[in-house]
Amino acid sequence: MSNLILPKDVDSKFRFITVASQRAKQLQNGAKPRVEALSRKPTRIAMQEVLANAVSWEFKEEAAKTAVAAAE
Repeated sequence: MSNLILPKDVDSKFRFITVASQRAKQLQNGAKPRVEALSRKPTRIAMQEVLANAVSWEFKEEAAKTAVAAAE
């Protein structure tokens, strides 16, 4: 994964993994894949979906600010 080319809207490898892991949980709970999967493993399918921009997500900055304020 060190040579992974991230989609333009994914700003870091951490965010990529976070989004893919949430999608993998959805797939494990019965969601249908949104791409033609090369694998049967939910984690691999989720990674393919994020790379294909088939998963929508948004970063809520307000939640991040609240978490930082609570930690202080």
